[in-house]
Amino acid sequence: MIADVFTALVRLFTGARGHWTGCAPMPGTAQPRVYFANHTSNLDFVVLWSTLPRAHRTRTRAAAARDYWTANALRRWIAMRVFNVVLIERKHVTRTNNPVDQLASVLGAGDSIIIFPEGGRAADTVVGPFKSGLYHLAQRHPEAELVPVYIENLNRVLPKGEVLAIPLICTVTYGTPLRLLPGEARDPFLERARLAVQTLQTPPLT
Repeated sequence: MIADVFTALVRLFTGARGHWTGCAPMPGTAQPRVYFANHTSNLDFVVLWSTLPRAHRTRTRAAAARDYWTANALRRWIAMRVFNVVLIERKHVTRTNNPVDQLASVLGAGDSIIIFPEGGRAADTVVGPFKSGLYHLAQRHPEAELVPVYIENLNRVLPKGEVLAIPLICTVTYGTPLRLLPGEARDPFLERARLAVQTLQTPPLT
């Protein structure tokens, strides 16, 4: 299977391995997950997806920027034929192409999703404020496990503006799933979710 070949190449090149510190690698039966992670590179969803168990990868789809992943034929082929991503609109969102509706439909079908709630790449190791999409997904699909993920060192593998990747070791750490609490407002929930990702960062060496 071509996806397995890509996965092996990604793991070989980046050394990426999943560290499951807060949950098991496989979700419960018929229980979808929302993996929400920090965003540092265009390879983020590829690396995260490659660290999932094979049986789970086949039922996990990533939200990917339509403008980037349809910019040329090769990217479009990788996005659709290899990773089966959900192409979302970033610049001209309307009622008919609302990313939340697209992702909610995926969860409703029983598949898991990968999202990056910051909306854009972080400039450093600090996880930026989250946009509201994660909150709305949690409202519409309370059965889904919301799993925080911190991707470390990938911004050095493929720095912003660069085309060629640099072989380095990166880590993908999975934390304890969250739930939207009864009556919890949007902003407190989003900050709690942001901190859940930030606290997964490896402490700097002293």
